[in-house]
Amino acid sequence: MNRLILSLLFACSTFLGAQAQNPIIKHIFTADPSPIVHKGTVYLYTSHDTASVKDTNYKMPDWHVFSSTDMVNWKDHGALLSPKTFSWAEGDAYAAQCIERDGKFYWFVSTFHKKDANSNGGAAIGVAVSDNPTGPFKDAIGKALITNEMTKDMPHAWDDIDPTVMIDDDGQAYMYWGNGSLKWAKLKKNMIELDGPITAFKPKNFIEGPWIYKRKNLYYLVYASAGTKPEMIEYCTAPTATGPWTYRGIIQENVPNSFTTHPGILDYKGKSYFFYHNGVLPTGGSYRRSICVDYMYYNEDGTIKPIVQTSAGVAAVK
Repeated sequence: MNRLILSLLFACSTFLGAQAQNPIIKHIFTADPSPIVHKGTVYLYTSHDTASVKDTNYKMPDWHVFSSTDMVNWKDHGALLSPKTFSWAEGDAYAAQCIERDGKFYWFVSTFHKKDANSNGGAAIGVAVSDNPTGPFKDAIGKALITNEMTKDMPHAWDDIDPTVMIDDDGQAYMYWGNGSLKWAKLKKNMIELDGPITAFKPKNFIEGPWIYKRKNLYYLVYASAGTKPEMIEYCTAPTATGPWTYRGIIQENVPNSFTTHPGILDYKGKSYFFYHNGVLPTGGSYRRSICVDYMYYNEDGTIKPIVQTSAGVAAVK
């Protein structure tokens, strides 16, 4: 009888474990998901939380890359980039996004700038480059692409974070970023120089973590909102990459056990996926976060249906 009970308990635990895919990365704490597809494989670029349970602030030493061909099994390629890669940088490895262009992979990262001849410090955005999605990556320009001195619309020193990048159908690249206000600028085709002025504006309730993309004839600006704490995910749409932006509402409510969340959106093998982070792993929390993924659905008019957060996550694809 005892053996039968143990067998039943094992079968139940195995079944429940198979159903609980989220979080998708369980062996380390990860946040700020940035997915891309390259040659049929999903590559997921993440930040990495290493704060202790007692810490009351972030400790984020590096950025990781994971890959999958079925959206369920994820391979950790390791810590492929850190602020130490950049001679001008110091501090933590905040949200970042990688994008491919002309056979090269450009990893736009947010960290802090050392006080030197080029900057008085504060948040900054750099660019690393590689010939492969899993590196090796190196500093693409030997200096920061964005320093705190280049944006003056916000009084705090940490407003130049969380870059998101898209390449439009005509080949023009854009970068959006910010905390407190949203900044955007065009990028030259080489992806390492600005191609015009920086413009700042504030979508409704915007706080940080923007994600820019185009689907059919609509441009989407998805972001973490400051209407309440903890953060939620809200979005706008526009007919062009530069607006005018129409506010569309909340698509993701608060996540469990974390006061931040961060969107990453991907279409893969006929389905749309919404990546985010929460704090539900054992000993997890706001400074020990974990990436999850759930399905994303659109209405006929292109608006986004509310994201349903699940522990089951998504099914494996062929």
